[in-house]
Amino acid sequence: MTSSLPPLELESFLPYRLNVLAETVSQSLAGVYRRRYGITVPEWRLIATLGQFGTVTAKGIGHHSRMHKTKVSRAAATLEARALIRREPNSQDMRESFLALTEDGRAIYETLAPQARDFAQALVAGFSSSERAALDGLLERLMLRAQELTNEMAE
Repeated sequence: MTSSLPPLELESFLPYRLNVLAETVSQSLAGVYRRRYGITVPEWRLIATLGQFGTVTAKGIGHHSRMHKTKVSRAAATLEARALIRREPNSQDMRESFLALTEDGRAIYETLAPQARDFAQALVAGFSSSERAALDGLLERLMLRAQELTNEMAE
């Protein structure tokens, strides 16, 4: 059966474009920490979340970083084996534990966080301050709208 509708052109399909942009930016930044520390994108997100918030459960990391629990678990296991994070049992719920950076993990975070900030600044270096503000506003609105659509579809 043929459709009279025009084909979906991925190059102009907003969800596709956002995904390609996010992946391109993520992989570009990943080159910085992959070469220097041999860590993956999920491992960096875990380190960055712990660097920002301190002690957090794996579930909390997944929620904050939008990573699936399997990715969080694998990243945590790798980082723990490398002594970059430590686990502390949750006395209220023995099924989970709290994760925190070790001294070595904190040193990596303290080195990479400024580089990540510099990368983010370089990414928008050609934008005026009003363009950066507009971009931030638009991204926030897109995030809220995507969450609304997710909730509407779940009903």
